[in-house]
Amino acid sequence: MTLSICVAQLNFVVGDLTGNAQRIIQAARSAYAQGARLVLTPELSIAGYAAEDLFLRPSFLEACDLALAQVSQALADLPGLFVVVGHPARMAASKAEALLQTAPGDSPLNGAFARSLSVAQCTNSATVLSEGQVVATYAKRELPNYQVFDERRYFVPGQSATVFEVAGVKVGLLICEDAWFDTPAADAKTAGVELLAVLNASPFHVGKSHERQSRMAECARAVNLPLIYAHLVGGQDEVVFDGASFAVQAHGELAALAPSFQENKMSLGFEKSSDSNQPGTWVNGTVAPERSPEADLWDALVLGVRDYVTKNGFPSVLLGLSGGIDSALVLAIAVDALGADKVRAVMMPSPYTADISWLDARDMAARLNVRYDELSIVPEFDAFKASLASDFKGLAEDATEENIQARIRGTLLMALSNKFGALVLTTGNKSEMATGYCTLYGDMAGGFAVIKDVAKTMVFDLAWWRNAHDPYGTGQEPIPERIITRPPSAELRPDQKDQDSLPPYEVLDEILERYMENNESIEAIIASGLPKADVERVTRLIKINEYKRRQAPVGIRVTHRSFGKDWRYPITSQFRS
Repeated sequence: MTLSICVAQLNFVVGDLTGNAQRIIQAARSAYAQGARLVLTPELSIAGYAAEDLFLRPSFLEACDLALAQVSQALADLPGLFVVVGHPARMAASKAEALLQTAPGDSPLNGAFARSLSVAQCTNSATVLSEGQVVATYAKRELPNYQVFDERRYFVPGQSATVFEVAGVKVGLLICEDAWFDTPAADAKTAGVELLAVLNASPFHVGKSHERQSRMAECARAVNLPLIYAHLVGGQDEVVFDGASFAVQAHGELAALAPSFQENKMSLGFEKSSDSNQPGTWVNGTVAPERSPEADLWDALVLGVRDYVTKNGFPSVLLGLSGGIDSALVLAIAVDALGADKVRAVMMPSPYTADISWLDARDMAARLNVRYDELSIVPEFDAFKASLASDFKGLAEDATEENIQARIRGTLLMALSNKFGALVLTTGNKSEMATGYCTLYGDMAGGFAVIKDVAKTMVFDLAWWRNAHDPYGTGQEPIPERIITRPPSAELRPDQKDQDSLPPYEVLDEILERYMENNESIEAIIASGLPKADVERVTRLIKINEYKRRQAPVGIRVTHRSFGKDWRYPITSQFRS
């Protein structure tokens, strides 16, 4: 007999408990009608991931309980259906206190500090519902506290395995991080499970999908059990979840793979072995095509923009289009995410704007069919200089005047945003954010930083990739080639080029990756052969510009270490190594 299973790879909204419950109900009913008898939802699907300090509010936890009950009652009329739902599960104070006392001595959950914050009053759980009843509940055992994760702040770890039976198959539950450790899966095996179901909310970064598949294959082989990985999809503030749910056989072979960056109901069958000493197998699974890193990165940025804008209720977006590569890339991403009718580009020329910048900006706006306006900042710039003339008398022009131009542009964009409700997209890349090659209240002014985690060299790669691909059927290259090939310039003084102030981007980005993303020491980076002067200069710039980054808008995380939750360095610090 084949057990038909459906993974409901859905896009949830944090805090939309009724809406999330309805998404689960609709997906489960649809899957049941197609023969599924086990439906898996992602980690914390009722609440959305991550709800952060909402987990500390008793009213939020109570509302999650009610939403879970709503799902159970709505599916009670479907005989033989089992639905696994991720949610925060409230605990009695006495039980939470007992588990706090058993936490490791160095755990943030241990001691008066945790209790004083009223944390650890719930578990990150998965509940099995069938015919209006709670069949079983599993509590996540391994709570990640690195990179963007902060689960020990909110949850008490579970202590044991959970097994439930569907159509004669014993299924064991794990939640995300549990499957990256050996003990939870081994305990499930000891408890007699025949199939591992892993619920997940694992934020995307380039290469993460292959990491997951590799680790889950190891996990399956270690316990000689087939494994199914149910993953979340969608954007939530800085992070993006890429979907790509999958299943592996007991020996680790990939048996099924859902599409990335889109909702999907992945269906496949599980057959028990007639030999109790042999594992069961997956049947009827389909594997989505292999994808390039650039395709994943592009879709992550598109989904991140789409969900941030739509989930927060913005009617449209606008951005400053300079004729340079960064704003061009952001414009192309925005149009792919939202459609041309919801994107507005504003060119704001200064006395130093080159003619080709005007021409290229107009060309790109025409190619993408977006609203395009030109607002000269020359009158405002002259007015600022006149107002400051007496104070600046006898002083040469420098970065002050450059920053005034950037701040005029920021003010104009924010005025348009206030008047029309459009979200301002900023266009700074990771290389600029790292080194402070950006202006507070100028080009940093806005609501969402689309490419703040994309290094400059990758900006060029993505532009070439998008011009060579047409994933949305636009029928033409969106970015004029000259925008990609001309030397980058802020155009804030005569004949300015980025490389006048910064090392070559190939060098800068390698230093950035080694120092910021991989945590290598300055000495090790120099020893690798990179120029000592450049290494010392770039690392110094990274440190002294922390104050700027703290005031930057949130943006999409696409590397394993981004500025933001992954990077928590003091602004006031004398440590320079």
